[in-house]
Formats: sequence, C-alpha cells, structure tokens
Amino acid sequence: MFRFEKLDVWPEAIALSDRVYEATRRSAVSISANIAEGSGHGTDPECRRFIEIASGSLMETVSHLTIASRQRFLSEPDFRDLDDHCERIEKMLRSLRNRLIATNK
Repeated sequence: MFRFEKLDVWPEAIALSDRVYEATRRSAVSISANIAEGSGHGTDPECRRFIEIASGSLMETVSHLTIASRQRFLSEPDFRDLDDHCERIEKMLRSLRNRLIATNK
C-alpha cells in the first residue's frame, strides 16, 4: 500500500471525483435514455415530452462541459468538438420535436 492510500483524505478526494464524473455522465446518458423511453410510448405527446426532457439533459451537459473547460479539465479543441456535437444533437432534437408537433395538428 502506498503512503497516500493510508490518508483519510485520499478516499474522500476519490469519492468527490466519482461524484463529479457521475454528475457529468448522468446528464449525457440521460439524453439518449429519454429519446429511447419516449420512442417506446405509443403517443406523440408522450414522445414529445421525453424529447423535451432529453433537450434539458443536453443543456445540462453543455453546462457541465463549459465548467470542465473553464477548470481546464478539457482542452479548448476537445471542448469545441463536444460543443459542436451538442449543437448537432440539439438541432436534431428540435427537428424531431417539431415533426411530432406537426403530426398532432
């Protein structure tokens, strides 16, 4: 066992890191999970509701990415690439939501 592993503060720091990673991953994972859940419902209004939840999770993910970038956990090129990917997904979600609205008129 290394000396730092015997310190009480080390597992606490690891626990904090786990929570930060978990919070960041959770928002990103929720995007696809809500899309999948919404598509499993038979009605367009229910599907639209889950698409809106997925959009909210996407915005949360962008917020986490911004913080990670500001804290220099992400390089600027990695942040830009991920942010661009988020923008592409946002456009796709908006288009899907609009199609669902149009079919219910």
